[in-house]
Amino acid sequence: MSPQPQWVLTQTQDHICTLTLNRPQAYNALSNPLMQTLLNTLRTLANQKDCRVIIIKGEGRGFCAGHDLKELTETKRDTDYYQQTFSLCSELMQQIQRQPQPVIAQVHGIATAAGCQLVASCDLAIADTQTRFATPGVNIGLFCSTPMVALSRTLSKKHALEMLLLGDMISAQDAYRMGLVNLVVEPDDLEQQVQTWAQKLAGKSAYTLKVGKEAFYRQAEMPIADAYRYCSQVMTNNIQAKDAREGIGALLEKRTPHWSHSA
Repeated sequence: MSPQPQWVLTQTQDHICTLTLNRPQAYNALSNPLMQTLLNTLRTLANQKDCRVIIIKGEGRGFCAGHDLKELTETKRDTDYYQQTFSLCSELMQQIQRQPQPVIAQVHGIATAAGCQLVASCDLAIADTQTRFATPGVNIGLFCSTPMVALSRTLSKKHALEMLLLGDMISAQDAYRMGLVNLVVEPDDLEQQVQTWAQKLAGKSAYTLKVGKEAFYRQAEMPIADAYRYCSQVMTNNIQAKDAREGIGALLEKRTPHWSHSA
């Protein structure tokens, strides 16, 4: 019996957990086994105190080409199969935003369809200058409806619709202009730049980052008055936490804070 493929490679160093999508022969297309493995890994890491930052990257020539079309169109696929597939993908994307740790997408090569959705779902994204992005489903008669959820919440409406309706490849610079990625760097600098940001995040209070990330996504879906009420309560709770007291004290005493990474 052949060994089970290792769909996601995991490495942890200095509180930074790197998850590498490992289907390079298929541009890391999101097969169901890969999505389930990534989802399970994220859920496990959510409870690991040693993990303060997560990086998602792709093995081989590209970040992620989206869903595996060959897998989707194999014979004897029925409605239940498709519902399970797209529900699994949706759960994966939501898990990234529920994740207590900041998640950085390290993007190279291509990020298309659900791969573009994956970039949009991550908290931060850095791409190299050679990367291309697209939601090209409209070109094959299968509109990128689930990627639309992440795109429409990350880009302006006009930019999201430009990508979704035209289905054209866009450059890394255009992705930056539209707000899909935070930064574009030369290919040789991609790894180091992602590590620099990850190290900065790992040096902050993990508790504070968790509180802030959760509040960011929750308030973004609220009417403004509700958002202010909610965030006022979040700050009320946050300022009484150990790490807030330590951080404020360190600032006033002009010293480096020593985080407990807890409430």
